[in-house]
Amino acid sequence: MERVNEIVLCSGNPGKIKEFEVLMPPGIRVRSLTELGMPLDLPETGDTLEANAEQKARYVFELTGIPSMADDTGLEVRALDGGPGVLSARYAGPAKDAAANMALLLTNMAGIVDRNARFRTVIAYVDAQGLKCVEGEVKGVIIGSPRGSGGFGYDPVFLPEMSDLTFAELPLEKKNAISHRAQAMWRLAQWLDEHHRRR
Repeated sequence: MERVNEIVLCSGNPGKIKEFEVLMPPGIRVRSLTELGMPLDLPETGDTLEANAEQKARYVFELTGIPSMADDTGLEVRALDGGPGVLSARYAGPAKDAAANMALLLTNMAGIVDRNARFRTVIAYVDAQGLKCVEGEVKGVIIGSPRGSGGFGYDPVFLPEMSDLTFAELPLEKKNAISHRAQAMWRLAQWLDEHHRRR
């Protein structure tokens, strides 16, 4: 059986690619969509994070024949029945406007006592042998108004457990060390290392 020596990360985000490269087992090269001349706007029509991640990874694997991994992330708020969830990026409409999404979330949370929420990332890895999914999560609460200028998306209103600082107030290195995406990436890297050694 052939060893995995390169993986396509289905993202146009150079920061994400660097993060992944650090975690990868030796001998695995991470390639970007841009490098392969692929579109950055991949199909995402699933109704779960898992379905979207798998859809993107399968799409790229089928076009390139190179093992592919893709992630999807959502903010899940308990009092909103797990919403915005898979619609997190498009909560306030198709424009994917982070400020509008956050404003709508705070409006929908007005007067709600239960502020519990979690960020969840699912990573799907697809190769000729099939599909592997891993996930990471960070629990926390939604605060009443935005704090901090770092991060992106809902970070200014998300206060992770065991922290006095929102994701937008935490230094990037610290956020990346505890984030849902970092946990999922570490789990996939660990699995790939075992997978790689077995081949």
